[in-house]
Order: sequence, then structure tokens, then C-alpha cells
Amino acid sequence: MNWQSEKQLEALIKLLVSWDSRSSTKGEINFPHKLKNELRAKLGTSENLNVDLIDSGLSRNALAASYLKEGNESTVILISHFDTVHTEEFGKNEHLAFDVDALTEYYKENAGNFKADIQDDIASGDYLFGRGIMDMKMGLALHLNILDKAMHESWPVNIIVLTVPDEEVDSSGMRSAVRYLNDFREKHRLNYSLILNSEPSFNLHPDDDQYYIYTGSIGKIMPATLFYGVETHAGEPLKGLNALYMSAYLTKNLEFSDVFEETDMGEKTPPPLTLKTLDLKNDYSTQTTNHVANISNVFTLRQQADEIFDKYNALVDQSMKELQTDYERMAEANAVSRPYKVRTMSYTDLHDYAVRKAGKSRVKEIIAFYTENEFIDDRIRSTMIIDDLMEECRELAPAAINYFAPPYYPPVNNTDDELIRHITAHTKKELNEKNIDVTVINYFNGISDLSYVTYQGNEESWKAYEANTPVWGETYTIPFKEMELLDTPFINIGPFGKDPHKLTERIHKASAFNVTPAILQNVILKFFG
Repeated sequence: MNWQSEKQLEALIKLLVSWDSRSSTKGEINFPHKLKNELRAKLGTSENLNVDLIDSGLSRNALAASYLKEGNESTVILISHFDTVHTEEFGKNEHLAFDVDALTEYYKENAGNFKADIQDDIASGDYLFGRGIMDMKMGLALHLNILDKAMHESWPVNIIVLTVPDEEVDSSGMRSAVRYLNDFREKHRLNYSLILNSEPSFNLHPDDDQYYIYTGSIGKIMPATLFYGVETHAGEPLKGLNALYMSAYLTKNLEFSDVFEETDMGEKTPPPLTLKTLDLKNDYSTQTTNHVANISNVFTLRQQADEIFDKYNALVDQSMKELQTDYERMAEANAVSRPYKVRTMSYTDLHDYAVRKAGKSRVKEIIAFYTENEFIDDRIRSTMIIDDLMEECRELAPAAINYFAPPYYPPVNNTDDELIRHITAHTKKELNEKNIDVTVINYFNGISDLSYVTYQGNEESWKAYEANTPVWGETYTIPFKEMELLDTPFINIGPFGKDPHKLTERIHKASAFNVTPAILQNVILKFFG
């Protein structure tokens, strides 16, 4: 066998980290091809091994490696992502980011540059450092460990290792893989018994060394607004309405607001915030800007897209009413005879209005102009489509147009599933016997691809999302129906590490190479073997 001993697993994770796979780079494109070659080299061409690449767009592919044994029906799917965030924060040491040995040694030699707790971890020798080593190439390494063992020991349960690109951006890899999994199940007449993700145990607060397993994943949705004002010369400010002024009212009312707050099973969503403000005026001049977009981040536990959009519309409407009151007071004080009236509308409202005024073909032309250019970011595409529609309908200004910007991660949870309750109880017992204290978290707080392994909303919810996402059906889709069809019990059990997305991202060696592989193998064989 290839990846069973601690030494073999350590060599494997160092190899996987060395394959630079930063999101939206050639490395992300090349990674699954390198992995496919490695699988063939190490596992051979057994009739029990099936390896497929799954088109995920923009030349990227997910990889599915399957051990299927005749007579086995029960099947466990192991999911991970291989893309990583970028490495600019490493500065002059960026070349070390993917060399685990060199980076770990460099940190030993320069430990004084870090806080005391990080110095302690460096000095202990218990950790390995590297970009993606925690989030989440160690999870993939653990899944390859299981695949290797299942094949060589002829396990009585099928194993599918699915590793995907783009989780750190839009999750196109997992969204593309859902249909593949459904088709694969039908083709081979399988019974999907469990989906096991191995995202690492994330800290809930600084200095948190608690180990967690997860029975759900937090939702993330991005409501947005394009504020389309009325431009004017800076010397005549009363003759227009500055879009930056308009957006400020929403920012003030949204940041740290409790309007979207949820508590479920003792867990609470973080407050919303503005992720990005886009001033679409590109040049400098003394003309005010008439188009500014705010893109927000809202976390969810049970709320679905239609509920969030209703609350968001109400928040924007309230914000514009506050603006209107302040603006009219100022207008009256300055003898402005006809102050502007700000309207609030949804993307659907604007789209339908533009179709009636300019015609369906013109609206399709505007959408196609942006969606046919693969080099534009979906968030920019969405905003520019609305901006161009408002150019056709300037009589609606000043206006606040509400929409959704991708991506959307629906919240999922199956804490109450009977199988999952048994698995969590067994896992806690096994780890407690190793003197590891375990806490079960109902929602993974790091956002994950588990959001796409089922859909727990309803058709009305997803229709609201589709209708108000300008790039829907063009450059962005979510396979809601296929997710409902996949509908398999799921859980997240991964290795312990620290500082994902930071210079000091690291994995705990004993957890990664000893404890977690034993636990994962034990769970699969006990419940499905």
C-alpha cells in the first residue's frame, strides 16, 4: 500500500502542497491532471478503479476516483477541494509557500517574528506549515489514504473520492459535480450511504484548541444594490444626487445590523457587512458619480433566499426613506423647488421595465455583452448588466436596484439525522478514548461545498434567487433540483490545524497522520462495512 504509514502520509501531503493550485491560476487547471497521473502510477489500472475528470468550466476539472467492487451497493463519497487562496502575504518568501520543509524550517529560524502561541507551535515540532496544507489538501490526502486501503483490502463498501476546484471563489467544481454524482449512481446502481467532507477543524475564537466535527454548513448569500443617482458638477451639488451619498445610508444601516440574525441549536450567525463598494465612474473629474454598487455578505442558518431578499428589500427601502427625509430637509433649506424622489426596485422590476421599453432583444443584447466575456468577474458582470439597463431607463433615476451577486451557499444541516447522530456519538467516544475532547458543531463556520450536497429550501426560495441574479443561466447556476435528488446524509470530520488563509497556516501532524485517518477508516467500516 502507498499512503498508510505516517511517513507515507507526510510525503503525500508535501507532494500535494507542492502542486501550486491557487484559485484562477494555471496551477488550479493542472492539479487534477497531476493527481490523475499519480493515482495511475501508485494504484495501477485495476478494474475496480475508475478515474474521471469532470468539466468545471474555464479549463478546470474536478476529479472523481472510485473504488467499485462487484456486489457492493453501499457507497461513501469523500469530498474535498484542491484550490487554495493566493500567497501575496508571503512577500519575498512567496517562493517558499508550497515547499513544506523549506517553509517550516524558515519559520524555525525566524520564530521571533511571530506571536508567542505561534512560536510555541513552531518550537514543538508538532506542526507543518504551507499554503493549503490545512485548507484543505490534508483532507484530500486522508481520502486517498482511504481509497488506497479500500482497494488493497477489498473493502465491502464502495469509495468515491471527489476533489474539486474553485471552492475558494464560486464552488463551480462542486456545482458541476452534483450531476455527475447522480448520473454515476444511476449508471452503477449504487446506494449513496454517506457524504464525508474533511475540511479541517476551524477555531471559533483566537487561542481555541478545541477539536470540532460538523453536522452542517453555514449558508452565505450576497444581496447587492446598484445606486443610480443623478450626476452633476461639484460646484452645483443641489442639481443632482450623488450615488455615493445614497450608498452610505445602506452601509450605515446594514453593518452590524441584527435584521438577518439567526440562532439555531445554540449557534448564531455573524452580523452582515459590506464586502465591496464599486464606484463605476472610472475617471477623475469634478462631476459626481451617478452609479455605485454595494455588495453585502449575509450568513444564514435556516433562512432561504426569498426570506433574505424580502428583508434586504425592506432594509434598502428604509435606508432610502431616511435619505429622502434628510435630502428633502436640505432641499427645503436651500430652496430647491423640485427635489428628486428615490425609488427602490428589484432587478426583476428593472428587467421587466426595460423589456417593455427597449424590447426583449435589446435586453438580451446587454446581458450577452457581459456574459459572453469569460474574463469578467460574475460580481462585476451582474453590476454592469444593471448599470446598462439603467442607461436605457434613465427616467427611473434616482433609484436603488436590488439584486443577488454570486456565489450563493445554501445553509444545510442534518444534526437530527439518525445515522449522523450515531456517527457523531461513535466518533466522540473513539476520540475521547484517545484523550481528545470533541465538540459537535451544527454549522461549519468556514463555508463549504457541503452546501451543494442537498437542498433544504423550496422551489419558491430558489426561484426568487434565480429571478434576481442578473447572470443566472448564463455564467452562474446552482443545480437545485439535482441537489434535491442527491440528498445523502453528510458530515464533516477533518484534521486539526490552525490559521487557514494566513502566513502561518499549519496542520497538526499527530492529528493528520495518526488520529484522523484511523477515525475515518473506523467510521466507514463500522457503519457501512
